[in-house]
Amino acid sequence: MTRRFTITTPIFYVNGAPHIGHAYTSIAADVLARFHRLNGEDVLFVSGTDEHGQKVEQTATAQGMDTQAYADKISASFRQMQQDMAISTDEFIRTTDERHKIAATALWEKVAANGHIYLGAYEGWYSTRDEAFIGEDELVKKPDGTMVAPSGAPVERVKEPSYFFKLSEFQDRLLKLYEDNPDFIGPHGPRREIESFVKQGLKDLSVSRTSFKWGIPVPNDPDHVMYVWFDALANYLTAVGYPDLNDPRAKFWPADLHIVGKEIARFHCVYWPAFLMAAGVELPKSVFAHGWWTVEGEKMSKSLGNVLDPKALADEFGLDALRFFLMREVPFGGDSNFSRRSMITRTNVELA
Repeated sequence: MTRRFTITTPIFYVNGAPHIGHAYTSIAADVLARFHRLNGEDVLFVSGTDEHGQKVEQTATAQGMDTQAYADKISASFRQMQQDMAISTDEFIRTTDERHKIAATALWEKVAANGHIYLGAYEGWYSTRDEAFIGEDELVKKPDGTMVAPSGAPVERVKEPSYFFKLSEFQDRLLKLYEDNPDFIGPHGPRREIESFVKQGLKDLSVSRTSFKWGIPVPNDPDHVMYVWFDALANYLTAVGYPDLNDPRAKFWPADLHIVGKEIARFHCVYWPAFLMAAGVELPKSVFAHGWWTVEGEKMSKSLGNVLDPKALADEFGLDALRFFLMREVPFGGDSNFSRRSMITRTNVELA
């Protein structure tokens, strides 16, 4: 029997054009997918775009565009980036696709039927840029006295009706998962941070919003849309035809490896397995959180004008040289720095 292997990138958020960080994640997953295919295995390689949430709606409005048209435009740019980088995906999931709405709705209904969702009200801090709820103990005070998210993103006080997921009930099960499966989270740095976060105590998670409409409606209560992370994480099930267990792709679940950036490790290593436990769905085998790229020692930022376009780099240095450099420059998992000097040196010394 042919062994099967399922690998995913995160689905990329459509709040801007793809950059070198998105290419890095895609290329890393592509290298592994190609290796397992060469090894004679049946591979499913999944990627896609995360298109719902308040931030997408706000960005589209600011650009004077219909929200769906804006999502179509940015999603197409991510597809093009992956074509430019020779990424061999088998499935490209869009959260605005009907098949994804079916999968996310089915997951919600299963979790609710098992008694893990209840209606309440949320009052607290929310970061629209991060699309994340921020606890009081997580707020960071800036020198001018304003409070921000750990990422530095602005926060606002939110008060609205909300459905909650009983995350607090899964604390012990999650800790046992990490203990029994040492390779579930990699590398060690993110693993320690996740374990520490869970041991501090988990609070129930708000999983719906009523203050905007750009999202998947909550079943039987269309005044609410699903919290963008409940919606987005379900994409991995969309790719295997969930909830249709007779779908030919169903054999590819559970996923062998989710590759993510370390800034979204918590969503994948805490919320995602808890949602799956609540739904009675088998858990993925591992999540690997890689580091960030800086450019010439500086954090990438639009204001600094140093956001790297992977297509421009491939045109200048050659695609194979770029792919080689991104995989060769730093041990996978650590933070990385892109410098033209290093790129040229690697190409001349190790490839030429």
